[in-house]
Amino acid sequence: MSPIIDAIERGSLTARRGFLNEKEVADKFNNWRYDEDAQKWLQIMHYDIKDIEGVEAIVLSGHYKTDVQVQVTIYLKKAIDIRNIQVKLVSNDNGFNQIERRRVDKYAGLWNMPSDVRSILRRYTGEDAPTISNPRDPRRMFADEFSIREQNVVLEWLRKNQILIVSDILKGRGEFAAEWMLVAQKVAFNARWVLKPMNYCLNFFGNGVVEITNQGNFRIGKITMQRKGGDGGRDSAKDLQFKINPAKLFD
Repeated sequence: MSPIIDAIERGSLTARRGFLNEKEVADKFNNWRYDEDAQKWLQIMHYDIKDIEGVEAIVLSGHYKTDVQVQVTIYLKKAIDIRNIQVKLVSNDNGFNQIERRRVDKYAGLWNMPSDVRSILRRYTGEDAPTISNPRDPRRMFADEFSIREQNVVLEWLRKNQILIVSDILKGRGEFAAEWMLVAQKVAFNARWVLKPMNYCLNFFGNGVVEITNQGNFRIGKITMQRKGGDGGRDSAKDLQFKINPAKLFD
């Protein structure tokens, strides 16, 4: 099997050089006639290179799941195909990447969250004060510090809404929902990339056990749900954050 065909089937390959940012990914698409990586990406997205008349890629700014939108014009076709790509840049195999964070109340409205789950998660992030004596962190409660009943309330709600939650935090909704995920190493040379359909990523990261971790956080498959923390003590530290390790797609 040739390296190009193998790359198309696996959706990954070693690159001659790394990727600095989303704009560089867009620039590679715009230089598709001469850029080997871009040609492979287009083939992975089921385009025949000889049928392509033009490609225009733009970087989207704002709170979208899509980072780079690619418009592909095909010979003899009047319509323009659009592909929305989420770009994840990683520098090592163990780096976790924030994919979503908001206040608990924002998620409560988005996911029709029951009041008891909302109350538990507000104490988990520190928006509301702990309701136990001597918590490990006086600002908030860890998942394993809640009563068994409260732990099960959250776990059962997460399991019931697992598909919706995973889709919203990874893919998003509306015209800028991401259809593909491109993970690229942010290094100077001998980098690698992997491009996968978002439906594959939803199953890869989102399927699996819903549980409480040894660190006292919640986990949905390969997705960690935790208090944002940090931020120099700013109020944003109380956001509910979702994280993945995009490099897992290389496995």
